[in-house]
Amino acid sequence: MLHNSVRLLPVLALSLLASAGPLETREPVPGIIDDILTGILSGVGQLIKDVLSGAKSAIDDTKSNKPITCSIFTTDKCCVCKSTSQRSLYSHTNMRIGWDVSAELTKLFVHPNLTCNDNARAAVRMGFHDAGAWDQDQTHGGADGSLLMDFGEIDRLENKGLESIRLVLRDVQAKYKVGYADLVQYAHNHASISCPKGPRVRTFVGRKDATQAAPNDLLPDTHAPADDLIALFERKGFTPHDLAALLGAHSTARQRFVDPAPEISGKPLDTTIGVWDVEFYNDTLNNPSGATPEQEVFVLPSDKVLSVHPKVNKEWKSFVGDQQHWNEDYAKAYVRMSLTGVTKDQLNKLVDCTRTLPASRRIFP
Repeated sequence: MLHNSVRLLPVLALSLLASAGPLETREPVPGIIDDILTGILSGVGQLIKDVLSGAKSAIDDTKSNKPITCSIFTTDKCCVCKSTSQRSLYSHTNMRIGWDVSAELTKLFVHPNLTCNDNARAAVRMGFHDAGAWDQDQTHGGADGSLLMDFGEIDRLENKGLESIRLVLRDVQAKYKVGYADLVQYAHNHASISCPKGPRVRTFVGRKDATQAAPNDLLPDTHAPADDLIALFERKGFTPHDLAALLGAHSTARQRFVDPAPEISGKPLDTTIGVWDVEFYNDTLNNPSGATPEQEVFVLPSDKVLSVHPKVNKEWKSFVGDQQHWNEDYAKAYVRMSLTGVTKDQLNKLVDCTRTLPASRRIFP
């Protein structure tokens, strides 16, 4: 999530890159999502508004099985259709993300011991980096898949360490011909639930893909002061409460670039890496910034200063030992993150495909 902070270990032998190109021009979207969720809304638009307001939970544990056939006669909009004629029925020429993509990601994200693996960790981070390169004044960027496409973003310093997962997800995109924007956010949510105890975040598809690179300098720095980080996220529509919840994604992270010393590089940010739990909050409070060879976890400087900031500290402490509280708050904040830069027209046409995600695993082991 925070640049210069997390690097995943090499994971798979990867195939050649799939070709990527813009599909349809996105409309300018200045202002945060609350500014456009007004007036007459579709059913899904109202659902999103209710989730962001807290009227409905951002977690949905409803799961359904894949229909026997996914064809032009199938009413389920989360089916992936294979043929060119079927594909033309869907907007932006992208096929819907559904059960086949979910099954593919499960193979890629789950370790044999049933914890989440390095691919999953990287997919979580990629979701943040794609959607987070945006603020309320931008007319492009946000959750548009630009980091997965051919705009050169992967070469930016803040995206170092995402090279491998980008290739993994491009292979998935090439195989199923789904939208880049949807795939990045679906992969984040799938990775979160692939980790034991992770939340089943409401997952919407139907975004338009990027037509240019995201703006520069809108991702947080691991050495930034807490007030600067809070202000940065407020310009994206997130409160300090939201920020405290989002940072918990570091529960499954490792660092490699903040301190590249061999004895420090690769240290986890949480004592239970591979499990989506609240140990991160306690570990951050009880350890100094950085790490020593003896210290079990690495504490990002930005996490440390935020954990003790008066606008964040109370909520941070409230997550210690309270998995359900954190999961609910994280899911709500991440639904907002996954929709940065999406227009009202797009929001009203999105499809809820949460039911295609793997089932929750609230108890582990």
